[in-house]
Amino acid sequence: MDFDEFTGTVQHRLELPGTGETLRSIRATLLPLGQRLPMDHAEDLAASLPIEIKWYMTGAVYDHGQRFDWSEYVGRVSEIEGSDRSDAAYHARVVMDLVASVVPESDFQQLRDELPQRKENWGNLFEVVDAGGWQEHGG
Repeated sequence: MDFDEFTGTVQHRLELPGTGETLRSIRATLLPLGQRLPMDHAEDLAASLPIEIKWYMTGAVYDHGQRFDWSEYVGRVSEIEGSDRSDAAYHARVVMDLVASVVPESDFQQLRDELPQRKENWGNLFEVVDAGGWQEHGG
């Protein structure tokens, strides 16, 4: 999947008005995720993403391996995106579903294994994925 297809898919699924808002949502989702993951895990996950998108998890991150939970993650997404927490959480789930469809299953499983789903509530990030993925009619 190339940059235009990736951003176009996110824009369509989130019903965003333009490319600027779309890139902000993608960056808001992936930058804090890159901060949370160890550098090698972030690089593994990002390797299959378009280079312009990959950068949000790798090149833009100066401090990998930070420890924070789902709630802190949503706060970071919300701050970067300039949206409320519920919109930020939804946007992150939808972007993550697209990431899951692009990266190898083993890399996505490594992501899931890295994020404590019970103790830190990271399972929330995978709600769309776990529900069977994006459904055009269900939005």
